[in-house]
Amino acid sequence: MQKGYGEFAEVYDLLTFNVPYDELADRYAECLAELGVRGGRLLDMGCGTGSLTVRLAGRGFDVIGQDASPDMLTVAAGKSSAVMWICQNMEETDVGGTVDAVISTLDSVNHLESAEAMLECFRRASCCLESGGAFVFDVNTVRKHREVLGNNTFVYDVDGVYCVWSNSFDESDCGVEIELDLFFENDDGTYSRGGESFREIALPNEQYCQLLEEAGFEVVSVKDYDTYNNVTDSSEKLLLLAKKR
Repeated sequence: MQKGYGEFAEVYDLLTFNVPYDELADRYAECLAELGVRGGRLLDMGCGTGSLTVRLAGRGFDVIGQDASPDMLTVAAGKSSAVMWICQNMEETDVGGTVDAVISTLDSVNHLESAEAMLECFRRASCCLESGGAFVFDVNTVRKHREVLGNNTFVYDVDGVYCVWSNSFDESDCGVEIELDLFFENDDGTYSRGGESFREIALPNEQYCQLLEEAGFEVVSVKDYDTYNNVTDSSEKLLLLAKKR
């Protein structure tokens, strides 16, 4: 399987049918409001097929959707012409000006290949913001990678596609190599086979904060993504709220 998001882009929306995008848009808008941002120019780093991006555009933000995959952005562009879509790697972000806020959702940061790449991503986010600008993002925890994703296999059978999602856990960097075996249903009832592979890493919780501070941010709060309460040993995802110093 080649690494990328080409064929994955075709089925991404089908496989994320259970993601509560409207609730997430409200959640991120609330987080930004906590940091003093209630509108203005917003950059969504790693926006994928743009389902959340377009919802934030409908909540009073002038949104830029950024992703490294042209295939993902092709799907995203079909959802809204009100959003500016740009094809860039997160660690090479440059929007040609400043924004009021930056977000990154659905563990996009975990897709970066190393802590150094995450630091560069955070630095780029900082460069896009004026002093006091907001940065909100979510990440998977080490616990989720080790105990939930781990070496497990998941099967998705939805209209139009059958997907076998296989994980391989690497203790050295708490990384998960993800292999997707995809079967696309054709009009005549037969199936065509394809696949993708990609990798995510997870850092210790406190290291995300250290990288943010090194990139010029003040960490305002770190919350459990699912409960919006304090982080616990059982937290699977974090939600980090930061402001540029």
